[in-house]
Amino acid sequence: MLENRKARHDYEILETYEAGIALKGTEVKSIRAGKVDFTGSFARFDGGELWLENLFIAPYEKGSYTNHDPRRRRKLLLHKHELNRLRGRVEQRGLTLVPLKIYFNERGYAKLLLGLARGKKAYQKKEDDKRRAIEREMEKWY
Repeated sequence: MLENRKARHDYEILETYEAGIALKGTEVKSIRAGKVDFTGSFARFDGGELWLENLFIAPYEKGSYTNHDPRRRRKLLLHKHELNRLRGRVEQRGLTLVPLKIYFNERGYAKLLLGLARGKKAYQKKEDDKRRAIEREMEKWY
């Protein structure tokens, strides 16, 4: 399981959705090897479909001409009612969709945990950091 830890720092996560990802074979092997970078990645609606943009999956080292483009758009697979609900929330309230985790389910399919998020202001991030530091200190002493 690969996690986007920066997302919880930069965004307030309101809801999460599990989505399938349309991948190529070499991408699956790179994900299993843990070669993923979430920096700057997000999901966007285009033509009635949901696409994952700017997710870096490193080219498979033992791949050949069949290797993939590391930053290509990847289609996200959700039920139509979930897509409609997400589109409405994103368009009306100015929220964004950020990837939180990539993992493989019991059947071996790659899944993406997608978060419906609102960006945090700088002062909110500082408050969260202070709160976490105080909690760590309390755990240390008690």
